[in-house]
Amino acid sequence: MTDKNINKNTNKNRKKYFGTDGIRGTANAFPMRADMALKVAMATACVLRHARNGKHMDRVVIGKDTRLSGYMLEQALASGFVSMGMDVVLVGPLPTPAIAKLTRSLRADVGVMISASHNPYQDNGIKLFGADGYKLDDDIERQIEAKIDQDLSDELVAPEDIGKASRLDDAPGRYIEGLKRSIPQRGSLEGLKVVVDCANGAAYKVAPQVLWEMEVDVTTIGNAPNGRNINDGYGATATGKLQEAVVDQGADMGIALDGDADRLIMVDEKGNKIDGDQLMGALALSMKEQGTLEGGGLVATVMSNLGLERLMQANGLDLVRTDVGDRYVVEHMRGAGYNLGGEQSGHLILAEHATTGDGILAALQVLNIVKNSGKPASETLHVFDSVPQLLQNVRYEGQSPLELDSVQAKIRQAQAHLEGTGGRLLVRASGTEPLIRVMAEGDDEGVVKETVNDLCSVIEKA
Repeated sequence: MTDKNINKNTNKNRKKYFGTDGIRGTANAFPMRADMALKVAMATACVLRHARNGKHMDRVVIGKDTRLSGYMLEQALASGFVSMGMDVVLVGPLPTPAIAKLTRSLRADVGVMISASHNPYQDNGIKLFGADGYKLDDDIERQIEAKIDQDLSDELVAPEDIGKASRLDDAPGRYIEGLKRSIPQRGSLEGLKVVVDCANGAAYKVAPQVLWEMEVDVTTIGNAPNGRNINDGYGATATGKLQEAVVDQGADMGIALDGDADRLIMVDEKGNKIDGDQLMGALALSMKEQGTLEGGGLVATVMSNLGLERLMQANGLDLVRTDVGDRYVVEHMRGAGYNLGGEQSGHLILAEHATTGDGILAALQVLNIVKNSGKPASETLHVFDSVPQLLQNVRYEGQSPLELDSVQAKIRQAQAHLEGTGGRLLVRASGTEPLIRVMAEGDDEGVVKETVNDLCSVIEKA
């Protein structure tokens, strides 16, 4: 087993508007304003047109989650694309992975998802996918950023070439059929009792529907979006209600999705939370047994638990770590021939079926493993003992504390102290929020807590 670290997201490569998962911010404040969305659409069309040597581009697919601000950004984006001569296909609230799939299946030139994922409703974001269904690479995003800051009046098409916008009513059905085909021989999941939490987000219709069509006895919570309640006390980042519901109803499992359903956290029959690391471990062992695991292991991030690393080692498999962000996981998977990867936070990528994290797809695969095992989820999905790990966030305003020499010196001191006990320290800036994330892990839980608390105190004071 080899544990490799692939780190590319350095400070010198940071972009102006795009973070690790598109452009994100508070709705109706820069950069998440309608005028900015208009320019993002125009700039994207312009960059892709030049990449195709001026060849006419035909189509863009635009989806969204259930945030109130989605209406505003959807219309602004559509206006920008049609002004550049592209036809827009609007599909309404659908998961992010559905937009990636539809971009490919509809032979669109670009796909757009309007979502801030697990953030509260006050935030929103814009994610872009290429014609192949993969998120645009960093170089293209930088080109788009450069165009956003330019006057694009000369790039507008003639009146007779302005595009059109239409709605695709059968988009949910197309996505659901693709999910069902991911189960071998299109088998049934009959006999399983499941509670699904849709986070009042993009999957509030399709998640319970596909489970019902797979013959699951399904109960749904977090499926009454009102534009302001996405991720509010429900979903992958707030699993308390789901854990209670699973135990109260005697369900076999619980499924928690986030606002755009590209993330998955599960709950076993005892109400215990199962994070992305355990799910990746279970999927890796199952795929190895079936002979379908490619690349000799899986791709995770620097956040994944040491317990997962040790599990891979015990089974003769590799664990490759990348920077945080499913885009970096996918990038390495594509380049090195892996078909399984993901993040502890629940982004799980099964390359045979999807080009990005897909919470519903991953949930179906895990449910299939549990059903075929004939054992409860608490046994089937607990595949390793986690090493004590602690993550704390420090919110800041203005200059990042990580740019201060005093903070860097304290980080180096803490890192040396933790590594002396066989532990690991990771301090990084969030790619989507003004947060410093401090994570430490090691076999000595007391040392881990002391390290994180001391370091967070220093950052807060800075």
